[in-house]
Amino acid sequence: MQEDAKLAVTQALRAAILKGEYAPKQRLVEIDLCERFETSRFILRSALQELSAQGLVEFQRNRGARVREVSLAEAIEITQVRILLEGFLAARAAERVSKPEATMLRKIIKDMRTAVGKSELLVYSDLNASLHAAIRDIADHETTARLLRQLRDQTVRHQFSLSLVPGRPSVSLPQHEAIVTAISARKPAEAQQAMRDHLDSVIQAFQVLAAASARHN
Repeated sequence: MQEDAKLAVTQALRAAILKGEYAPKQRLVEIDLCERFETSRFILRSALQELSAQGLVEFQRNRGARVREVSLAEAIEITQVRILLEGFLAARAAERVSKPEATMLRKIIKDMRTAVGKSELLVYSDLNASLHAAIRDIADHETTARLLRQLRDQTVRHQFSLSLVPGRPSVSLPQHEAIVTAISARKPAEAQQAMRDHLDSVIQAFQVLAAASARHN
């Protein structure tokens, strides 16, 4: 029972952090969190420890827990690791994809294209995340998927910021189309390369944001 309660609180707090309800470096006050999630301090502290292990929370001596800030430099390093993992999953998805799954991927691409045409950047960002999740599901490799979920969670704020950069969706859309085309055609090497090319582009975009941030500081 306690383990179920811990899992529920961990998932709820994780979702709140990823949605931006708690900002980077913001203190996570135990009494407030216990009231919000209707839980005990013991269960809350266990949840905070779990989120610390996932890289979303950090503990400060004599000050308790706070949301961990992930720098752009670290986001670039994380994306470099994602290139290896997501390239592998794209290739595996191309080997395993079924016709209904390929149809589902193409539907997401169609919706992404519509979102770009209507300049619906928030919708595009959500569809982007859905596409990557769908590829993970098709690949069906739990260890890699678990690692990727943790890595993507740590960079979700930067991914969101990137999706709002003017013109960025128009750059990434054809990259996603290439990934889905290769997976649907069951071409593992092409799918892996298309995913690598896409994430290389993400790194380059992060580097541009980092350079702009450095100029303003």
